[in-house]
Parts: sequence; structure tokens; C-alpha cells
Amino acid sequence: MAAQATWVSARIIADAQQADALGDALMEAGALSVTVEDADAGTPEETPQYGEPGMETQLVWARSVLSALFDADQPVAEIVAECASALGLQAELTIEDVPETDWVRATQAQFEPIPIAGPLWIVPTWHTPPQADAINLILDPGLAFGTGSHPTTRMCLQWLVRERPNGSVLDYGCGSGILAIAAAKLGASEVVGVDIDPQAVRSAHDNADANSVEAAFFDASQTLPTPYDEQKYDVVLANILANPLRVLAPALTARLKPGASLVLAGLLAEQAEELIGIYSPWLTLHVDDTQEGWSLLVGTLPQ
Repeated sequence: MAAQATWVSARIIADAQQADALGDALMEAGALSVTVEDADAGTPEETPQYGEPGMETQLVWARSVLSALFDADQPVAEIVAECASALGLQAELTIEDVPETDWVRATQAQFEPIPIAGPLWIVPTWHTPPQADAINLILDPGLAFGTGSHPTTRMCLQWLVRERPNGSVLDYGCGSGILAIAAAKLGASEVVGVDIDPQAVRSAHDNADANSVEAAFFDASQTLPTPYDEQKYDVVLANILANPLRVLAPALTARLKPGASLVLAGLLAEQAEELIGIYSPWLTLHVDDTQEGWSLLVGTLPQ
């Protein structure tokens, strides 16, 4: 027996100039939510939008698709027609039922155990490890970034598997704590993570506990306690975005011991040469890996 619809989703095609106004009108008319995406996503006409802190972006597309969610008992077609008419628009409308869903289970189903390299696996907390004798990193991403599925995180993890750093490791922009915890499981003697998001710091602490790993995680928007405020490390990992990597060059290199490794990720392949130039006053970076259009930069601070 099919589940009874709890909501109705209206999918409306509009051009860039119409999308915002129509979305506002739909919300005022009773929509529970409205999202706007590229109507040509997945086609040769798709228009990617990249945004980083400190950069201005304009999230509009030549053809936008609005997805408006309504209670199932609402006269959705009439509402959309009235809103479009009031704005002088002609709307292409598709309506479909949205049944009640166990969203927790649906979300969990998206995350399966991930083999990284060698013995390392990322295993969501709701799964049994596929290989009990592997190095299994038990992870609940919660609201923090970092599940191991993105190429930038995967390249950092693969570097850790190859290099097996046995000294101290700083994970700058730790998110879920995945890199710091993996470093600890792979033999690092001390791991520290910092993030400007308090939720990420909490998630990282929880994930470290779930893995029986000793790690220190701190809110980088506050002054770090002694001795972490001035500590230097054998490895500094920063899997963030190109713009903060530009700004943070002096701060990240200042955390390196002589002979230490700096590992940078979160940058597109076409941004690699620029980042290499920005860090050249301190050390020589090279492209260590590239996957799906993203690059990993690695360098060693001179002794």
C-alpha cells in the first residue's frame, strides 16, 4: 500500500530575473520552503557556481527551477498560478506528492563504508565494519563537514596512509575530525584539531571518543590555551578552500617545525599554481595528487 502524501512539491521553471520574486511570493502564499537550483543541471548548459569566503557570488542561472513544498491539503496549482499572474509570469509547473519519509534512515542510506587506501576504512556509526581487522575510522559526521567521500578529504586520508606520520599533527579546519582521528589511528603521537565552527568541534570530540582516540579539538575563533597557542607540529593539514588558504599562508607555515610537512587541500586544480606561488616565501609546494578536478599540495619546511 502506497504511503499517503504528507506534502506536495511544486516544480516551477523561471528565468533568473523571476526566480527570487516568485520564491518570495510563494513563501508569502503558504509554501513551507522554496529552493532554487539550475534548471539545466547535469546538461551541457549547466552553469556551475563556486563560492568561497571573501568572494562575491551571484547564485542565479539563466533558467532556474524552484521547488516549493506545500502541505498536501493546499490548492497548489491555484496558489502558483495566482503568484505567477501577480508578477506577470508564465510558469511551467509540475506537481508531485511527497510521502512521509523516515529522513534519518534516508540520510544514513547515503553513507556506506568507504575503503580509503591500504587498511583504512571510513565506517558510519550505524554500519558494521566490513573488515573487522582493518583500521576502521568510526564516523558520525553530524552537522560537520567531512565524511571521507569528497575527493579533497580522500586525498588527505590517502596521504596519511602512505606517509604514516608518527609525530605531532595539526588538522586546521578539522570539521568532523576525520583527518586528525585518522592520523592518530595511523600512528601519530599527538593530534590537534581546530575549527571556527563550534558544532564541528563538538562533532570532532564525539568522533574521537567513538574511536577511543586521544585528540584535542579547539574553537579557532577563540584564543587557544597554552601550550597550543604557540605549538609547532610535524605535519599541518588544512583541507578548507582556496581563499582561506591564501589568507592563512603565514599562520599555517608558522605552525610548522623545521622539516615538517604542510598538506593543503580544498582547492581546484586550476588554483594550484597560484597557491604554490603564495606559499613560495616559506616552502616549495608541489601537486601531490589530483582527483575529480581537485588538487592536493604538499611541501616540506626547510630545516
